[in-house]
Amino acid sequence: MANQTSHHFSSVMELIDGNRIAADIVAELKTEIATLPARKPCLALVRVGDDPASVSYVRKKEQTAAEIGVTSRVILPPVSISQAELFALIDQLNADPEVDGILVQSPLPKGIDEVAVFRRVSPDKDVDGFNTLNLGKVAQEDETGFVSCTPAGIMELLARSGVDLKGKHVVVVGRSLIVGKPVALLALQKKAGANGTVTVCHSATANLPALTRQADVLIAAIGRAGFVTGEMVKPGAVVIDVGINRVPDASKKSGYRLVGDVKFDEVAPHCAKITPVPGGVGPMTVAMLMKNTVKAFRLRGT
Repeated sequence: MANQTSHHFSSVMELIDGNRIAADIVAELKTEIATLPARKPCLALVRVGDDPASVSYVRKKEQTAAEIGVTSRVILPPVSISQAELFALIDQLNADPEVDGILVQSPLPKGIDEVAVFRRVSPDKDVDGFNTLNLGKVAQEDETGFVSCTPAGIMELLARSGVDLKGKHVVVVGRSLIVGKPVALLALQKKAGANGTVTVCHSATANLPALTRQADVLIAAIGRAGFVTGEMVKPGAVVIDVGINRVPDASKKSGYRLVGDVKFDEVAPHCAKITPVPGGVGPMTVAMLMKNTVKAFRLRGT
């Protein structure tokens, strides 16, 4: 019987196409920005050092900004920058009336306190949504705050794929400040598309598979390649894979390939819907950053 069930679900499994949904959001923003009479929104991107992933992320953000008509300003301080100097740079951008949004690309060099840096960004320019005030606004369901881009992207993916969380059991695997905690808060909110019943699991959770098997919607954000296996997922669940892990692959020119936190081939046959890696949550993060930048511009009333 179990085989029949999983076979039944494999025939209706739907891939959630993050590239397509992100492209829709980018197109909507492009139309909105085209109607602005005077200056366009401006995003400052601060990248310290040459971490290969950071270089490609910032490039992608720059390209998307150009595509929709957002001005981007890329600032590349030396890797030797001190925390005090980085604070001074952020203070300068906070005070600049031409800058609407500020993003400091992580990871930052050793010796710099990332959380302190995120807190230094003015809450009304914090398009990454990491400032303490903006996280608090998410908890209070205050719409004037900025939601960090990956959790906001997950909610948008679900909404645009016809997944309403109302009354559903949402299980989040991972409790980071960047994904796990905020997405749990968003799924709990008393608003359309949310109203989920949320369980947050992590590395210290006892009998994790027993909990993940209860999920109507499973959000994997633990940062470990192939962590979620087939037997951890309930047939007919919706699975959102937030992981971006590099695993060695000699057949690739780069020497590695990207995989998620979910063993896709094993899990997909059981699912109603699943996001691929790459091409799932990743593109949404950049689209939501642009959405936050336009929101910051509008809230500042310039």
